[in-house]
Amino acid sequence: MDRYTELRSFVLVAEKGSFAAAALVEQVTPVVMGRRLDALEARLGVRLMHRSTRGLHLTDLGEQYLEQARQLLRDFDEVDASISAGRHTVRGHLVVSAPAAFGRRHVAPHGPGFQALHPDIKLSFNLTDSVVDLVREGYDMGIRIGEVTDPNYVAVRLYPNRRVVCGTPAYFARHGTPRSLEDLADHNCLAFNLQGGQQRGWSFRKDGKPVALRVSGNLDCNDGELLYDWVKQGLGIGWRSTWEIEGELKRGELVTVLDDFALSAYDIQAVYPQQRYLPAKVRHFMDYLRGIYRGEGYWG
Repeated sequence: MDRYTELRSFVLVAEKGSFAAAALVEQVTPVVMGRRLDALEARLGVRLMHRSTRGLHLTDLGEQYLEQARQLLRDFDEVDASISAGRHTVRGHLVVSAPAAFGRRHVAPHGPGFQALHPDIKLSFNLTDSVVDLVREGYDMGIRIGEVTDPNYVAVRLYPNRRVVCGTPAYFARHGTPRSLEDLADHNCLAFNLQGGQQRGWSFRKDGKPVALRVSGNLDCNDGELLYDWVKQGLGIGWRSTWEIEGELKRGELVTVLDDFALSAYDIQAVYPQQRYLPAKVRHFMDYLRGIYRGEGYWG
């Protein structure tokens, strides 16, 4: 019995919850599915599932193996598709995660254009300000703003970006202009709460070293666009990306402070899990977004 069949059978049984349901998909008998799982466990020398009259339950090792088995099957399918349809054919289901506000403005709106070029692609977007686990939650790729430190991911820079402290001229006229990072303690800082995934606080560079600073204010939430609106209303100051506030800066509706401490690179990046074969759908969508972002006048 080949390993692909064992892997596929194990994943099917785990997802369907029974040998009978998995057997229907494979068009074999439940006994055959049981033998395939037995062969897999014998080859690995571990128990992947507990079987009883009450049902099937994955062991801890089985849970770990399931994630890796799913990825291997995806890799097999992508390699087959690449060889049979050609290296430049983009097809399949592309699942993308992106920050909520950025995704609404600069990722999901470009999906229809990408589909017009590649009619065989299906696109799904999840827009959230929480940092998701791409592998565990089944994403092909994600868009991230800022540094990517996870060694299990590959990060590809799509466009340069900075993260700055900003507010309205009226706010600074009322409350003064902060000159040092310590001055932020005297200001109403509008920040993500813990549910928004920004546990470290606001990040800066001081004396050549990165600094994370916890700030506080009378409003917080887990939605970046709402924070952005509050800043524009003059309710406090925010730590925003230049892609988000460029128009307001040009019109003088917002001004930046503490620029000497701003992170020089808080770039817009595409990330995907480390893998032997990069799916064509991921590569082409990254290239498509990079071309749009670097087009003349796009951010103006």
